[in-house]
Amino acid sequence: MVSGRALHFVFKIADRALTARFYREILGMKVLRHEEFADGCEAACNGPYDTRWSKTMIGYGSEDTHFVVELTYNYGISSYEKGNDFIGMTIKSKEIIKRAQEADWPIKKEGNLSVLEAPGGYKYFIEEEPQPVSEDPVQKVILASSNLQKSIDYWNGILGLKIYNQEERSATFGFGDNQAKVELRDIGGPVERAKAFGRVAFSCPYAEQEEINKKIEASNNKILFPLVTLDTPGKASVRVIILADPDGHEICFVEDEGYRKLSVADENGDELLEKAMRLELKKKQA
Repeated sequence: MVSGRALHFVFKIADRALTARFYREILGMKVLRHEEFADGCEAACNGPYDTRWSKTMIGYGSEDTHFVVELTYNYGISSYEKGNDFIGMTIKSKEIIKRAQEADWPIKKEGNLSVLEAPGGYKYFIEEEPQPVSEDPVQKVILASSNLQKSIDYWNGILGLKIYNQEERSATFGFGDNQAKVELRDIGGPVERAKAFGRVAFSCPYAEQEEINKKIEASNNKILFPLVTLDTPGKASVRVIILADPDGHEICFVEDEGYRKLSVADENGDELLEKAMRLELKKKQA
């Protein structure tokens, strides 16, 4: 049984300045760290792009205790075609609605939830309750499934995530009671990932990565990138294994030991992001 920890979800973004504004000023998240890379990632962390790119980790608290967002920006890529694979992320925070109203950011309703769209069309479902202080406001990520039973067999049966809730058309999985969850929602048709597809990341002990590799191979499921060690300039290297579920959703299992060193918050993260955006704007205006 894998002893995992929910880490983050990766979004590809095209408008870095507007996106940063949404996450900081509307959702109220803080930049935890910002990293620039000269070349594409060996494990396609920035998608299938062999280009300069950046990664901005942003959230409500330490990556040791909170599920955060990874904003991946590929220089020179001005838009991404969005599929139906990512349905949304749920956050508990009525304070978000107040900030959105004050900033005239569009708010829609779906049932009893308020819905905001981040740049790129990514949906955030807001539970209008006081934002928790002692726990993570991020409740879950919702992904599309073409066949719920196959999703259950994979996420629960093979990866070992616990089923927290199951209904006729959906199932919610997680590694721990106080962690963000992943909901797979049956959409009654094919899942199209297009160009904007993301990736959900978990950590697990280094030794358990080998077991994940063996389980996936034994079940004839897909390994996109076998165990590979990735480097971040000036920071700890970490070993990862990248999987794909029956609908192609990318799942990254990072070694927990190295990731805790890599993910230490950088007090200069916000400043580094601002500097990168200023430099890019200056070059465009030259």
